[in-house]
Amino acid sequence: MEMEQLLSMGFSSELAAQALAATGGKSTLKATEWILSHKPSNPNPNPNPNPSPPPFQPKLDRFFHLHTKLSPSPSSPEPTATATATAPSIRIVPQNDPDDDSATPSPLHNKRQKLQHPKPIIQLGKTDQTHEPLSERMRPRTVFEVVGQDHILGNNSLLRSAIDRNRIPSIIFWGPPGSGKTSIAKSIVNSAQDRSLYRFVSLSAVTSGVKDVRDAVEEARKMRVKNNKRTVLFVDEVHRFNKSQQDSFLPVIEDGSIVFMGATTENPSFHLITPLLSRCRVLTLNPLKPHHVETLLKRAVDDQEKGLSRSVGMKVDVKDDALEFLSMNCDGDARVALNALEISTTTAAARVADNQLKQKGVGLELDRDCDSARSEENEISLFTAVVTVDDVKEALQCKHLAYDKAGDEHYNLISALHKSMRGSDADAAIYWLARMLEGGEEPLYIARRLIRFASEDVGLADPLALNQAVSCYQACHFLGMPECNVILAQCVAYLALAPKSIAVYRAIGAAQKVVRESVGQNEGVPLHLRNAPTKLMKELGYGKDYIYPPDNPSSSTQSYLPPSLVGYKFLDWPSRNSSHP
Repeated sequence: MEMEQLLSMGFSSELAAQALAATGGKSTLKATEWILSHKPSNPNPNPNPNPSPPPFQPKLDRFFHLHTKLSPSPSSPEPTATATATAPSIRIVPQNDPDDDSATPSPLHNKRQKLQHPKPIIQLGKTDQTHEPLSERMRPRTVFEVVGQDHILGNNSLLRSAIDRNRIPSIIFWGPPGSGKTSIAKSIVNSAQDRSLYRFVSLSAVTSGVKDVRDAVEEARKMRVKNNKRTVLFVDEVHRFNKSQQDSFLPVIEDGSIVFMGATTENPSFHLITPLLSRCRVLTLNPLKPHHVETLLKRAVDDQEKGLSRSVGMKVDVKDDALEFLSMNCDGDARVALNALEISTTTAAARVADNQLKQKGVGLELDRDCDSARSEENEISLFTAVVTVDDVKEALQCKHLAYDKAGDEHYNLISALHKSMRGSDADAAIYWLARMLEGGEEPLYIARRLIRFASEDVGLADPLALNQAVSCYQACHFLGMPECNVILAQCVAYLALAPKSIAVYRAIGAAQKVVRESVGQNEGVPLHLRNAPTKLMKELGYGKDYIYPPDNPSSSTQSYLPPSLVGYKFLDWPSRNSSHP
């Protein structure tokens, strides 16, 4: 079968046999590549000075992967005045087998390849071979390039003053992902008046341990003694270090061996030890505003050195509505926005390749001297990746929501939901509910909080609210998401619109305070309130003089509190004989 395919391509039987023998004889693709990459041996010691080229035929292109490269034909003459507007030549070259790990074909790689019509890749310039993400390439070099966070980078701010005086303090950056914590830390050193005074060392708490910290500190001490250079030790995700690991920073911050900078997305009050916080300034970063994100995206489009053009190897044009959509739907996360922009640009570049194939075909070879000339405008349009809002939507898939089930945002949102219901704002309450559900919150957790709200904030003003909340929990348990979303919304709306009373909430709080503080000395239960199931208990006075209310409905002289608490009022609520306010 392989021999027949090679013969059908136009190769001689001798050359086909040599190729199959060299590549194991089981892959037509590898045999074809072997023929293309090996010059045929000439046994004649006096070779013909004008040998004829091997008979390559256009139909061979369908048997192997292709690249389409924009390059001048090596045999083309210098362009003349009449050919300056013609398109550069497009040369089809074979692509190496992606499964081949070596430079030469190996008999071990004998998996049969399915013959198909692959899509060529148009390479219109030098692309980023290191695959460094756009978000990493576009990091600001100095604090003057940082977008947003003006409250900590203003002219009279702590950071600006410290940079101007070469007195960089130890800092904890606290903020959501993509707000610029790492970028600001790196740019501070680059912005110092005398950069020779500092060296920047970065660690990640995810992959580093105490040994890595000790090695960095030891090197910092050596550099300070040898070159009088201070080390800025930056620890990303510092909240992942445990207490003992955080303790290792304390002495070296104290003696000035390092300038410590940490970045965290979690509340430092809960995740960082107090001694570390006392040695550092905590600076809070806010999510970026949409216009800040749009500025960063435009910067990535315009930057020819490290921006989008480097990612795809061609000119990029991003529509304004695409930039606006992306900046509005990344939740203030610059990293999400830049990465989504890079993915959407890749989609647009692939579309350019498809359009080129449709116009020229796989096996077509254009030369600089071809008779058909195109205008410069058409040429630029052909090799420009145009990113539309549809490309951005495809890359983003869905709106990015800043939410974590165990972090600050989790508690912030449930607090907003609770306070909106307490304020009887049903619209706001339903909105915060939707934010939690779209963020992936467990519906039963929300239902449990609604049960608590029904007693804490509605209470006796509408006793049926508790029934509604419990029924909501049971229904959510039966159905689950996404069907239970409307059940949660109904209960949230009911509780928000219900009359409110915190009388029970305050009453139990006051009573517990009295018990904790032993106001009544926590004395025993009065004898007349005690149960007397035995003769001995009755002889001891248990239950003596107890008045049975059903038999004496008008009696109000009986006391039910300990003697030291008689007259105490815990529940502020009208009596049963009074009208409801």
